[in-house]
Amino acid sequence: MPALLKMVKVETRLFLRDSATVMFGVLFPTGLLLGLGAIPALRESSPETGELRSIDIWAPTALVFGLVMIAVQHVPAIIATYRERGILRRLSTTPAHPRLVLLAQMIVAFASVVVSAALMIFLAWAVLDIAPPERPLEFVVAFVVGYAALLGIGMISAAVARTSSAANQIGTFLFVALMFFGGAFLPRVLMPDVLREAGEFIPPGLQALTAAWSAEAGEVTATAGGQPFWLQIAMMAGIALMASAVAAKLFRWE
Repeated sequence: MPALLKMVKVETRLFLRDSATVMFGVLFPTGLLLGLGAIPALRESSPETGELRSIDIWAPTALVFGLVMIAVQHVPAIIATYRERGILRRLSTTPAHPRLVLLAQMIVAFASVVVSAALMIFLAWAVLDIAPPERPLEFVVAFVVGYAALLGIGMISAAVARTSSAANQIGTFLFVALMFFGGAFLPRVLMPDVLREAGEFIPPGLQALTAAWSAEAGEVTATAGGQPFWLQIAMMAGIALMASAVAAKLFRWE
């Protein structure tokens, strides 16, 4: 345990020195939401959305930016860098096993997305009058399980990428694909039903996050009939387990 705590402290310092990751992984979701909230048209309610404002419906999507950025871009790039520089191999000859580095990296990454989410939810409420999640327990479950699914996918990238450059390229592709289905580039309410239905089962399970945050927003963004909340959670959990197992099978220390 002392070795893990020491490793967490080291990884935390390294994380905070990475200004780009802090900016885009932790602060960007809040900045993006506040920036969009400054547009008057997005703060107007509409009968088509059950009198909700566009900014209310889009808030969970802003949250997803940080989750995806950290899980599929930051973590794999760091691990690939450690492998490329021989750090993991050298650690295998010391009492600090490389597994401690991976565990510390995951702890710091998870802490960063929690801080990002807490900051965004608080300022969304304080500045834009967006109500906090209506179902906090279900929101936490959707958040944690959805992030675990993303991290599992990211760890497959970390397992196979030989260099940090390769990890960044894979991460960029995954980021664009996941954010597309998450509604970052085209609002989910404007997507064809087939894309929206696919998005309900693609990490991090934005539909489950949205429904837990606001039942009304969940109804607006869901497909006809919609998929049960706990079915979506089960799918995210299954993806997390399968992706983690694949990553563990493929992982190489050097």
